[in-house]
Amino acid sequence: MTVAADSLQLATELGQLLLRKKWTITTAESCTGGGIGYWLTAVPGSSAYVDRGFITYSNKAKQQLLAVRSATLLQFGAVSEQTVREMAEGAAKAANANMAIAVSGIAGPDGGSVYKPVGTVCFGFCVNGNVASSHLVFAGDRQQVRQQAIDYALKQSIELLTALAN
Repeated sequence: MTVAADSLQLATELGQLLLRKKWTITTAESCTGGGIGYWLTAVPGSSAYVDRGFITYSNKAKQQLLAVRSATLLQFGAVSEQTVREMAEGAAKAANANMAIAVSGIAGPDGGSVYKPVGTVCFGFCVNGNVASSHLVFAGDRQQVRQQAIDYALKQSIELLTALAN
């Protein structure tokens, strides 16, 4: 399958799970720039579970739209599990959604450090008020890092919702 077919298949599967639960989802995206929202809304009928999403590329946007605390950004940085947890919670609350996906990372080609190399992406998930987070370091160029982050976020969301159904 192509990248597009993989992403669309994941978004379709996630959409079916959301429809079954009669849930809504929102996104809070930084390094993926709306890519998760793009694939969620590429699915026909997605308006039944997608109302809005947030592209919060700057720290200012994260604070204004998602209520990320300045202390969190100062202490941990925009690319941290602490920040994406707050992004996910803030997005879920702002959108009145059952589920939120938040992503912040360093897609490259520059901007990395010893502690947070290029390819580092943090993920936050808020599911009915319960928050989980993780981070990975992806290999590849800017577009490859972004695409891997989008697909990982969709896969993790499917896994979280599937686990709730069991």
